[in-house]
Amino acid sequence: MRRALLPLVLAVALLAGCSSTPEPEPAPAPAGGAAALPGPVPADLALRPAPGTAPAAPAFTGALTDGTPFVAAELWGQRPVVLTFFSSWCTTCASRQAALSELARSYRDRVIFVGVAGADQADEVQDYLRTHRVEYPVVLDDQQTIWRSYAVREPPAVVLVAKGGALLRGWPGGLDAPTLDRRLRELVLAGQP
Repeated sequence: MRRALLPLVLAVALLAGCSSTPEPEPAPAPAGGAAALPGPVPADLALRPAPGTAPAAPAFTGALTDGTPFVAAELWGQRPVVLTFFSSWCTTCASRQAALSELARSYRDRVIFVGVAGADQADEVQDYLRTHRVEYPVVLDDQQTIWRSYAVREPPAVVLVAKGGALLRGWPGGLDAPTLDRRLRELVLAGQP
């Protein structure tokens, strides 16, 4: 009798395994979210002091692409920050983004890049970030409040903030990655090659 039941038990087990639906794979984490925040400040980070005459950068808060609260002063309290103002529809932004993304990776944890996406839709920002391999945090500025506090009228724009929050320089119209790299070495980093 046991031998007769064995094929039946196996058939029921196989059918049960075939009829179950596989678990859906979790959606990938949004690009530009909390996972893109920097690690610890490198122990060997050497910075030039900010000029005493530099004005304070406008402090701001917001939400990253995944909804994580973001406080700019927490980042620039520890190290320099490069703010990149962009929109997914900006062709100049798109043409420069791959090189800026590479520059951000090369400075990882020493100088923090933060994107500020304005006048845009969240899904279009995600497409842009994934297409251009943007691996740094991105704040969504739907109402362009942050843009206005930095006098950004249209993208792109780049702003350099020193450790401690001094506003070192802004470039309306943005700038290319090699020029930004030179400026970071001149204005911010001491003893770097």
